[in-house]
Amino acid sequence: MAHEAAHESHTGLIWKVFIFLSIITLVEVVLGIYKPASLHLSSILGTSPLNWIFLILTLVKAYGITWYFMHMKEEKASMRRAVVWTSIFLICYLTALLLIEGSYLNEVMTPYVKWDY
Repeated sequence: MAHEAAHESHTGLIWKVFIFLSIITLVEVVLGIYKPASLHLSSILGTSPLNWIFLILTLVKAYGITWYFMHMKEEKASMRRAVVWTSIFLICYLTALLLIEGSYLNEVMTPYVKWDY
């Protein structure tokens, strides 16, 4: 009987996480389709606020998937820190690299290509 109750609560948790991830994905899809000009055509820290929103929402989804579906919630704190800090470092590094290289390509290619916004 206790095993069945634990199974029910786990199923409820899976549905809550599924709904949460679905809402975030829906927000990303709607923003990607409509691309509000105020978010798309301005620039903050080398890219548009829309790109920052996509990046942050993607990180939130990755964290939720890792926390619940990869069972990081039940791991020791040192293991969680090792996984999370490594991921944060790599994501920050790759984001910086993409922003630096993307702005370089924009500067180099501007005389040759007409960028349509």
